[in-house]
Amino acid sequence: MTNPVDELVRRTAERLAARRKGAVVVGAAHGDLTATYGADPGTLFEVGSITKTFTSLALARLVVRGELTLDRPLRDLLPAAVPRRDGHDIELVHLACHTSGLPRLPKGLMPRALWQTADPYAGCTEAVLLDGLARTRLRSTPGRRFRYSNLGAGLLGLALARHAGVGYDELIQAEICRPLGLTDTRVTLTGEHASRLAPGHSAFGRPRPGWRLAALAGAGGLHSTVPDLLQLARATFGEAPEELVKAVALTRGTGHRLGRGSTAHPGWLSMTRAGDREGPRLLFHNGGTGGYRSLLAVIPERRAAVAVLSADARAVDRTGLGLLAQLVSS
Repeated sequence: MTNPVDELVRRTAERLAARRKGAVVVGAAHGDLTATYGADPGTLFEVGSITKTFTSLALARLVVRGELTLDRPLRDLLPAAVPRRDGHDIELVHLACHTSGLPRLPKGLMPRALWQTADPYAGCTEAVLLDGLARTRLRSTPGRRFRYSNLGAGLLGLALARHAGVGYDELIQAEICRPLGLTDTRVTLTGEHASRLAPGHSAFGRPRPGWRLAALAGAGGLHSTVPDLLQLARATFGEAPEELVKAVALTRGTGHRLGRGSTAHPGWLSMTRAGDREGPRLLFHNGGTGGYRSLLAVIPERRAAVAVLSADARAVDRTGLGLLAQLVSS
């Protein structure tokens, strides 16, 4: 029998690839069906901020095992003067939900530098980050307001790795990739993996070098493939080892309400359709680096997921979410 998901995925991939210089891979899962179309499914891409989903899931695993708690102060895990405000500490859950009050970027890194510099985060070493953290003023009281922060997510990854006594890459391999059988998701690419990385391009089709996020890897330093991302999505369906299923449930059950049916969870944003707040929730995260764009979107209750990876800096969100809507309504 023909896989009914195939045609929807094929049309989506062809539509995206027709307007882009770089490689594109689109994948979808619906129930027991999976389809992937575009470049070779084994093609690797920078996934940018989808990395935050992995970082927060690693936190949830450590909490489920009893090694940490969500309300553990960041200052307990880092050898630095962590800022406070109004007598409140930054907790790990604040970093995961972007309610820490930290600025979006590390001290000294200007927003325009992200797109004018070939490798803007390369100098964000642990020493630089911790020195800057001690001189950072919080924009709001921890836990009060949502302020998206790459700095906060990167510090969470750094703190968890220090707690585990390993580097961030090995933390993600041990806590997520090996238990889920993800063979291509990693920060550092060498040998055969490096040969499968799609070259990145700007929104105008010009070649762009890859980004190295140094000690901020937990905010956006991973590379991955569409099959690996779909396997992560299936963990939200309950298709994972028991401890991981519990960790996923913890991330979904924890959140900071944003209004209008939207919530910031550890590693995810969620929303319901307008006028249907009791309906199934959409979980998603997108990502972007100098030459890549990505999207992972899931509706666990419908066992439906879409992953889109593009080696081109034009957004893929609208197209990917449109594919997911078609899946659940067809």
